[in-house]
Amino acid sequence: MADFVKIEHLSKNFGDFEALKDIDLTVKEGEKLVIIGPSGSGKSTLIRCMNYLEEPTSGTVTIEGEVLSRKNRRELAKKYSAMVFQQFNLYPHLTVLENLILAPMKLQHVSRKDAVAEAMKCLKRVGLEEKAYMYPNQLSGGQQQRVAIARALCTRQKLILFDEPTSALDPEMVQEVLNVMIELAKDNITMVVVTHEMGFARQVADRVIFLHRGQIIEEGTPEHFFTNPENDRTKEFLSKIIH
Repeated sequence: MADFVKIEHLSKNFGDFEALKDIDLTVKEGEKLVIIGPSGSGKSTLIRCMNYLEEPTSGTVTIEGEVLSRKNRRELAKKYSAMVFQQFNLYPHLTVLENLILAPMKLQHVSRKDAVAEAMKCLKRVGLEEKAYMYPNQLSGGQQQRVAIARALCTRQKLILFDEPTSALDPEMVQEVLNVMIELAKDNITMVVVTHEMGFARQVADRVIFLHRGQIIEEGTPEHFFTNPENDRTKEFLSKIIH
């Protein structure tokens, strides 16, 4: 597999706080990369730097050979990546369908007819085609997050970034969202997922990285990571969340 995302010497400061420290990371095309670690370790900051929602303090992010910058981030975001957030980020005054067709029409200049056809196909894929003309507040949290995933799919991007997509959900709704993501992982989409769902990481990830205090301190296959981690901090973290 070819390199799709390449991060080199990436650092991000918020005032005096170093959220990320000299990160080097490569994501292969089609790879499913899962990022885990304790709260405050820099996971969300790292994934947000991948599409320049956060501008790095130093270092570079390259996607398919193109270096992201403040000037070109909108263009490259349209071209390569979509993001699924913790809090869904759906427009409450728009129907589900209108939420889905907005970006393809406005940013990618897709015709309304084609955008609607693609949106309905994506809604069917996440099991929500019958909800197309409802508003977000008429849906459960799990359904809203599945709509957010369908919205990401509508842009037909090669890279989808998931920032703790189940963290805002009630426990009984988590699995319905994970099931959709598990199905997506069978495609050749490149997925980078920040999550605390270890079962999902075991099942789907090609590679897992562990962040601690803004640095990658361990990475490997799920088998390595969950059965034979090397770093003491990784072992401590896993001992607390896996019983």
